[in-house]
Amino acid sequence: MTQTQDAFLVSLGTALPGDPVDNAQLAKALGVSEEWIEVFIGTKTRYFARDFATGEVRWSLADLAASAGQRALDAAGYGPAQIDFVVMGTATPDTLMPATVNHVADQLGLDQVPTYQLQSGCAGAVQALDLARTLVAQTGGTGLVLGGDVCSKHLELREDLGEAAPSELVNYVLFGDGAGAAVLGPEPVGEAVAVRRVLNRLTGLGRKPGQVIEWFGVADRHSDKQAVHEDYKAIEEGVPVMAAEILWELLGELGWEVNELDYLLPPQLSGVMTSRIVAELDVPGATEISCVADTGNNGNALPFLQTEKLLRQMTSGQRALAVAVESSKWIKAGFALEKL
Repeated sequence: MTQTQDAFLVSLGTALPGDPVDNAQLAKALGVSEEWIEVFIGTKTRYFARDFATGEVRWSLADLAASAGQRALDAAGYGPAQIDFVVMGTATPDTLMPATVNHVADQLGLDQVPTYQLQSGCAGAVQALDLARTLVAQTGGTGLVLGGDVCSKHLELREDLGEAAPSELVNYVLFGDGAGAAVLGPEPVGEAVAVRRVLNRLTGLGRKPGQVIEWFGVADRHSDKQAVHEDYKAIEEGVPVMAAEILWELLGELGWEVNELDYLLPPQLSGVMTSRIVAELDVPGATEISCVADTGNNGNALPFLQTEKLLRQMTSGQRALAVAVESSKWIKAGFALEKL
């Protein structure tokens, strides 16, 4: 199904926890090579919701998402009464129940509104945007769209990983934590950026997952299964190809020529992978908007962090296209923006 009626990005807010953790700190704590992190991953810093030295939880995902949401509301000049629904995308909810989106709504003073939580990885924020755009078009309401992840809850930051398998080690140097939020409405106010298209499609039929995050319940929490598994080779091979397919599919649906694209928001896997993807996409006339080298891969926060950076530069009449690929079960996602 293709939604053709536009919704408009009114405002945006983001939240990153604490101070950045650089590669020297990370390498020392984990017993790995700083040079390996820089060459293989290419990410300089990342943010953790847990204290890096003690492991103490300082921010929940709900805390981060509520902070981002409040910033988005403040930027729009809106109060709780002006929000008609809330949609959140995450792969790392604080609890299975209640849904984290409801804790966020509570912190923001939102009540008597529909709330939705979509569980997905790198495509979750786009899925949330897709649903919110549909609701705006169908109801004429204004929604708060949230995306974020606290990936560090799955990582033991004080563990010596000098002998760890690459499929486990990569998660410790790749990921970070954060959240983002956007106010989406039916009128071109505030930032007055039209959401022209949203792509959200599962394409992994019969294909082995590229990433698995285990959930441990009471019966299996003492399992020796690896909590997070990354098939980095499959991701290296598959994501650039899928990113190109997403780019050209969105351009075709929009009727935009590639030379009419002013900004490109590529997938944010890591500093190294993002550079490879941008080179393969080969859109020389578009300015790249990336943040992963500084923020780490914080999952569903990334499209918001990229868009926040975009809005500082975007001027009337300019166009931007965002591409996101989820490797867990291979999802194509993306969206197109145009500044009025």
